[in-house]
Amino acid sequence: MTENLAGVAWLGTGLMGAPMACQLIKAGYRVVVWNRSLDKAKALLELGGDVAESAERAVAAADVVFTMLSDGETTAKVLGKLDYAGKTVVQMGTIGPRENQSIAKQIAASGGQYLEAPVLGSIPEAKSGKLIIMAGGKENVFEQVLPMLKCIGPEPRLVGNVGQASAMKLALNQLIASLTVSFSTSLAFAQEYGVNVEIFMQILRESALYAPTFDKKLAKMQTHDFHNPNFPTEHLIKDIKLFSREATQIDTGVLDELLRLYQSAQGSHMREDYSCVYEAVAKRV
Repeated sequence: MTENLAGVAWLGTGLMGAPMACQLIKAGYRVVVWNRSLDKAKALLELGGDVAESAERAVAAADVVFTMLSDGETTAKVLGKLDYAGKTVVQMGTIGPRENQSIAKQIAASGGQYLEAPVLGSIPEAKSGKLIIMAGGKENVFEQVLPMLKCIGPEPRLVGNVGQASAMKLALNQLIASLTVSFSTSLAFAQEYGVNVEIFMQILRESALYAPTFDKKLAKMQTHDFHNPNFPTEHLIKDIKLFSREATQIDTGVLDELLRLYQSAQGSHMREDYSCVYEAVAKRV
């Protein structure tokens, strides 16, 4: 493929960031990547990317700067050191609406443009370029980076202003946390009374209660094997806490119990898939 002229900096090459950056490299963009742990970034050299030893170097020659960092505090800290005159920053990590708004002001004060673009999906979708992308910001900024976003997800959507896309992402991640605990509770209860799990699942699949995530996590719960996570438990715990902190006008009391269960499971399943919450529900930890 003919190399694209736009220079891209990609900050953050973790479980999701690395395969997302790969999509841009494969599409022909000149991508310089940086990660706090450089070893995680060096694998991208084989695909044609460049690795910078500092975020400053990665950003220096870039027209567009993508970030996929662990949290809002880290994102603000990394971005706060740099100059964005004439550059566009696309923040794709899961951070809070107010955090995104604060960083957007910081980027604007440095002469840059800002778009939040959190994603829904996990490692398989990141590797295949099929993530769901929700963008928040000005329409002209969205249109400018849309060809790049389409490398990462087939149909990026501009859902509103900065802060609204991240609110949508947190709302969806809260649903992930709640659905997984609810399914774990129903499954464990059925098993307590010796109900045939396959018949239970057949009836569930035929009902309006069914969600595809139930089948995706069922095997892990039945085998008690939560290794090789697409979404580690500690990341979902971070998002539950973030949702509770950012929500100011709704009752988030139910999240306290969700948090207790996920933290209880994490104690025995550090860095494993979030579906390990089943072990806490079933009192196996």
